[in-house]
Amino acid sequence: MTHRCKKSSGLWKIVVWDEPFFQGKKHEFTTDCYSTPEHGFSTVRSCKIESGAWAGFEHCGFQGQQFVLERGEYPCWEAWSGSNAYHVERMCSFRPIACADHGRSRLMLFEQENFQGKRAEMSDDCPSLPAVGWGSSTVGSFLVRSGAWVCSQYPGYRGFQYLLESDSPAGEYKHVRELGSHAQTGQVQSIRRVQQ
Repeated sequence: MTHRCKKSSGLWKIVVWDEPFFQGKKHEFTTDCYSTPEHGFSTVRSCKIESGAWAGFEHCGFQGQQFVLERGEYPCWEAWSGSNAYHVERMCSFRPIACADHGRSRLMLFEQENFQGKRAEMSDDCPSLPAVGWGSSTVGSFLVRSGAWVCSQYPGYRGFQYLLESDSPAGEYKHVRELGSHAQTGQVQSIRRVQQ
């Protein structure tokens, strides 16, 4: 059974600026931002996460490359996209990650799509799946039992990021296409829990 999460107000706060290094126009959010242009920003160039964990997206409507933003400062775009497979100089939408529960996260990995083939269960961060015996460079499907996880394309949490949440349609990710609009490959070689 997958743990369902509920959003409650006051748990999330992000402050964004339209210029690098916390300069220019500033705005605070405590809930989803579907489109930064709707709030007078062409894009976000720097941000501070004051509470909660957030998912940032390259395009409006929660589309494109994903960025997991945890408590702290992001003075320029390199701070949130520096280790991705390609550099993204914009973030045009973002939302809270409601299910981030670092201490109680559980995740099932499957070698093939639709929860088939070899499987493994995780409850802790893993900087290298190959180093712990996962024989393939890809993962075919995921079942998030609880919490939120960020999967990375390469060992050491590098490359494209894919956010997996237990409250996203029953925590089921049956194939690569369900990892996000930017997902091109099932290559996942490191996984960690999202910090709340």
